[in-house]
Amino acid sequence: MKEIGGHHIMGLCVLKWGYKFLADLLDYIKAPNRNSDKSIPMTVDFIRLKIYCNNQSTGDIKVIGGDNLSTLTGKNFLIVEDTIDTDKTMQTLLSLVKQHNPKMVKVASLLVKRTPRSVGYRPDFVGFEIPDKFVIGYALDYNEYFRDLNHACVISETRKAKYKA
Repeated sequence: MKEIGGHHIMGLCVLKWGYKFLADLLDYIKAPNRNSDKSIPMTVDFIRLKIYCNNQSTGDIKVIGGDNLSTLTGKNFLIVEDTIDTDKTMQTLLSLVKQHNPKMVKVASLLVKRTPRSVGYRPDFVGFEIPDKFVIGYALDYNEYFRDLNHACVISETRKAKYKA
């Protein structure tokens, strides 16, 4: 919040994975405001990116939603993502967003994978660095399963086989 200041913030949540992290992050951001006369104005929008089939990236990044990104022009804005691994998804989204001339763009990612496939992009805010494993739970899924887990964990090969698309 020190970097963003008291300016209006638009949160852009990457669905479906980022919703739980966004909800927890907003609760954390709002906590100091509860006993203060200050408030940080926030609005939230959602965008969905389709990347995976089973646990493999398809190589294609499909943007679903966020049709009117022109509302981002001149605004401070925080992209909330679940996991950054190869960086291609975030770089694609950032280039799309920057076409609309936002005032400021920051990225918060719950997880950043340590992987040789990374091209070196680092988000502004990182929750945890993790090994290059496929993680489920805490809204992260494997073929739409396991989003409901309250924790994040690595999926076993047995579970991958059972829930394969």
